[in-house]
Parts: sequence; structure tokens; C-alpha cells
Amino acid sequence: MLTGESLIAGERVAGTGRVVHAFAPRTGAQLEPGFPMVDPGQVDRAARSALEAFAQLRSSTPADRARLLESIADAIEALGDALIERADAETALGVERLRGERARTTGQLRFFARMLRDGWGTGARIEHGDSDRRPAPRPDLRLRMVPVGPVAVFGSSNFPLAFSNAGGDTASALAAGCPVIVKAHNAHLGTAALVADAVADAVRAVGMPGGVYSSLVGDGAGIGQSLVAHPAIAAVGFTGSRAAGLALVGVAASRPAPIPVYAEMSSVNPVIVLPSALDAERAAGYVSSLTLGAGQFCTNPGLLFVPVGAEGDRFVGHVSETVRATSGATMLSSGIRTAFESARDELAAQPGVTELAEGLAGTDDDAPAARVFEAAAGELIRRPRLQHEMFGPAGLVVRYDGTDELRAAIGALEGQLTATVHAEDDDHVTLAELLPDLERIAGRIIVNGWPTGVEVSNAMVHGGPWPATSAPHTTSVGSLAIARFQRPVSYQNVPERLLPPELRDANPLAQERRVDGRMELP
Repeated sequence: MLTGESLIAGERVAGTGRVVHAFAPRTGAQLEPGFPMVDPGQVDRAARSALEAFAQLRSSTPADRARLLESIADAIEALGDALIERADAETALGVERLRGERARTTGQLRFFARMLRDGWGTGARIEHGDSDRRPAPRPDLRLRMVPVGPVAVFGSSNFPLAFSNAGGDTASALAAGCPVIVKAHNAHLGTAALVADAVADAVRAVGMPGGVYSSLVGDGAGIGQSLVAHPAIAAVGFTGSRAAGLALVGVAASRPAPIPVYAEMSSVNPVIVLPSALDAERAAGYVSSLTLGAGQFCTNPGLLFVPVGAEGDRFVGHVSETVRATSGATMLSSGIRTAFESARDELAAQPGVTELAEGLAGTDDDAPAARVFEAAAGELIRRPRLQHEMFGPAGLVVRYDGTDELRAAIGALEGQLTATVHAEDDDHVTLAELLPDLERIAGRIIVNGWPTGVEVSNAMVHGGPWPATSAPHTTSVGSLAIARFQRPVSYQNVPERLLPPELRDANPLAQERRVDGRMELP
């Protein structure tokens, strides 16, 4: 049952501030109930409760935390169709898409649980001492990763399940042993509340303190920034706009004790088509990726590099023809649609930019038509504005004349989440030349695929150089995501009986470890 309350330390609590509502994107109708925003005192209560709970969570075993994550996954699945129906009403993403997203959400919770059970996550290293070493004995040194403390997580607009209340940031923080406080996204308040209740039920079911998890309703500029500024918060996970992400980075950096902000902010995810790959099937594949989910993916391919010449012209013609046949899909909110149209129109007004094609508008005001534009590679190099994210169903085709101009254009790009190349065997020499260039700008390089879609796996990087993210050395998806919320501690000559279990010679927790330079499996 939705009551319009926030969740603080396992208890439903009514905020004292302005009442906010979610809205149905398809109709613009206000959805009930209203949710009063929390006040600074309630933020403080949530943060202090998280800090108190940290003492127990940080001392829990990997198996304890695995049970918590599995219990959360079970509780989310137990919500059944009610969760999917509410999420669809608030986002217009469609029932099938949301069922898939729920499966990803519970799957990544169980992914981290398996990682903990398999002995990953503590980063244990042991270097035994050597009293006979000369000229000085070698000390006994042992290292493990420890949780940093309570984490603030900001739910994203475009993934109401997989990147929100129980999404990847929450899963990886809990796996690390960090309590979580979520600033729920105001576009899907009911969905957030349902998931928050499920998480609270799971926390209780495994005997953890309520402060392990809270979910707050408020605005980003007020409640969100006050949460980041709270001295109990040790790190921040964020997915959203560059402006909002940079605001949080500024707040975190100005604290008496600055903290890291792991912000995924903006990316145009260039797709490069080499001469051997100029076929109609790839042209259609590009448009499908560009318009997937109304273009509201952080990995949306906003730039398409196509060579000049007759073959490139035909390829661009196929792109244009496919775009004209597409119908607009409803965007997540009128605010996102307005921001998209503003960015799109700003691009269209830039010198050197021409429109190639416009699709069909959808059946409501928030379902704009897809559009593609074209510019020469030289214009992209001269005008950084051409590579700004539009976050919607619009893209820019960049025409390049030869490998040298292509590499110059790649060198002018900002940091990206992804970079994609389409090539056949005839262009593998050129592809080999491009790979070092792409490594410098992107966190993930894709060959003969599309950037939309992020696999949860041990080898995935969902991150990239600034300004795609605020922390280029990290990832928000995959097993390495846990490292964002940990720090290393080394123990020198500590008696065996006082060492953490994962650093004792007997390895009672059966953790994977590196001992005297060699990997030791449990």
C-alpha cells in the first residue's frame, strides 16, 4: 500500500515539507498519493541511523551480506505485477521493458551475493614476514578492503528499478558493507516507495538494523545536497545530468572532510562506421539503438561517424529513410521532453549543421519525433557544442574524409561511456589504429554491436573519462563496482588471533586471497 511516506531506518515517516506527486507521462495526470518532502532534521535522523547501523553491517560476514542481497531480490519479486504496473504508470516504459528491468535488478543483487559467497570482495592479500631477511627483517603485512561508511544514492529517471532504490549502486554498497540512504527520484515516487518497503522487509528478515537502508523524498538542490553534506555520509552514487552531478561534486568537495562522488553524467557514445561496414542492416541497427526507449539511455549513440563518398551517402540515405518511418515514443516526463527539445533545437541552429530526416510524432505531446542531423568532421572539431548530449531520440551524423580526419575528430571528443566501431576484415588495420584513440576517451569499446544495453558481469565497465563520469577509474556496473565503496587497510605484525578472519592463515571465511604473491582459492 502506498502511503506517501519516506522510509527512515526501516520505518515509514511522513515528511513535513511540500507535497510532491509523480505524473503519468502518457496523459499528464497527477498520480496519487502525494509525498511530503522530508525536512533537514529527518535527513539528519536517517544519516545518524545509517552511521549507527554501520557498526553492525561492517562487521558482518560476506555470507551475511549475501543473505541480505538475496532477501532483497526475493522481496522485490514478491511485489509482483503491482510494482510493474506502478512503474509503467509513472514512466511509460512499457510492461515488457519493466519486467526485463526488474529481472536485471534482482539479477544484479544476486550477482553481488554470488560474488560474496565465492570469496570475492575483501581483496585479501598476505605477505608473510621473514625474520632472516637482511639487512632488515621483512614485516608480516596483510591487506583487506573495508567499507567506507554510509553511502548516499540518487535514483535515476530512466531506470526506475535497475539504477534507483535497489539498483546497482545500492547493491554494490550493501555488498561492500555500507548502509544506504536513497534520494528517491521524484518522477517515480510510487515505484521507489514500493521497492523501499521491500528492502526494509528484507533488512528485518535477516536481522539487520533498520538504519542499513532509508529512502527519502525531497528535491535535489535542497534535500539531496544536504544529504551529501552530512558528516555521516562517506560516499555518493549518482546517475543523472551533468549539472546535477557537478553540483553534488561541488558540495562533496567543499565539506570539511571531502568525500568521493561517483557520478555518471553525460555521454554521446560515438559510433564509427568504417568503409567496409556501410550496409543497410547496420543503418537500421543504428536507428533502432538511437530511438530505443525514446533515446533515454546514458549509452544512446548520439554521434555517428560515416565516411564521405557515394557509399557513405547511400548509408546515410538508409539512416534517413529508417528515421522517417519511426514513430515517437513517450518520454519519461514533460520536463525531460522539454530539455531534449531545447538541446535538439540548439544543435539544429549551429552553423554547419543540416537536418537529414525527421520521423513521425507519437500519439501524445511527450512523444517527439526522432530526428537526425549532419555535419562535417571539421565542424565537430571546431565546435565542441556539437558533441553535447541531447538525451532523447536525436543524433548527429558526422562525415569524415579519411582515417586522419577521423582520428582528429575522435581526439576532439570529451570522455565517453562507450565508443563503437563497425568494421569487417578489410578495415582491421584501421581498427587497430583506432583502438588506442578510443581507449583514451571511453570506458567500453564495442565492435560490431550497439552501445545500448549494459551486461552485468565481472568484465563490464560502465564508466569513462570526465565528463562521462566524475571518477574515471571506476565502474557502476559489474563486480568492480564494489571497490567504489571500499578502502584498503594494511595490518603489520598484528597477532594472528587479532586479525580479521579473512586475513588469518586458516582462512575461516573461505575467501579468495593472494598469499605471498600467488593466488589462493578457497
